[in-house]
Amino acid sequence: MGYPGAQDEAAAKVGTEAFFASIGRAFVAMCAVVPVLFLIEAIDIGLGAGRLDVAGGIIPRRLDGLDGVLFSPFLHAGWDHLYGNSVPLILVGTFALAGGTRRFLWSTLVIVLVSGFGVWLVGDPSSVVVGASGVVFGYLGLLFARGFVERSWWNLGVAAFIGLLYWYQIYNILPTDQPVSWQGHLLGLLGGVVAAIAFRRRRPRPAASLYDPDATLTDI
Repeated sequence: MGYPGAQDEAAAKVGTEAFFASIGRAFVAMCAVVPVLFLIEAIDIGLGAGRLDVAGGIIPRRLDGLDGVLFSPFLHAGWDHLYGNSVPLILVGTFALAGGTRRFLWSTLVIVLVSGFGVWLVGDPSSVVVGASGVVFGYLGLLFARGFVERSWWNLGVAAFIGLLYWYQIYNILPTDQPVSWQGHLLGLLGGVVAAIAFRRRRPRPAASLYDPDATLTDI
């Protein structure tokens, strides 16, 4: 009988059947998410471009824009914006999800809250912030930090490869004249690091055996 999380432990062993199966399932799941984002964008355009964005986007330091913390990752400022986020979201999301569904969901929540609340606090109050790029940077930070806190060369290598693949977007975590929320990108990245530390994989310590001469017994 395995301990809780034993299945995730098996999937974490690089090169095993469980490892590749977990990546396959995660890839299918992330591919299923993207059509939902396209459907939402189609509805937004059908209602009049930008109506959903204004209603569900983050408007910094305004109470009526606070709900955008939860809704803004599902909204995009046009097809080009959505296209630009879709492939990176599938890539980093697949490897983040392959590390375990429960950890993925909790990590996503942390990333969304850290990025969203951060943008609401420090973003440009004249802007409406939408897009999944904060989550994308969050997953990238999650994988990179997991490489260190869990001593996983696999996660570190994947994060480095994706970072090199999209090196031109990494600059968007710094202040820029472009109409992008660099605060959301940077805070999403930090949220991923926080999530990696908070939800790092811990192996259960085996119980001490009465026949183990090195075991320490303590009276209660």
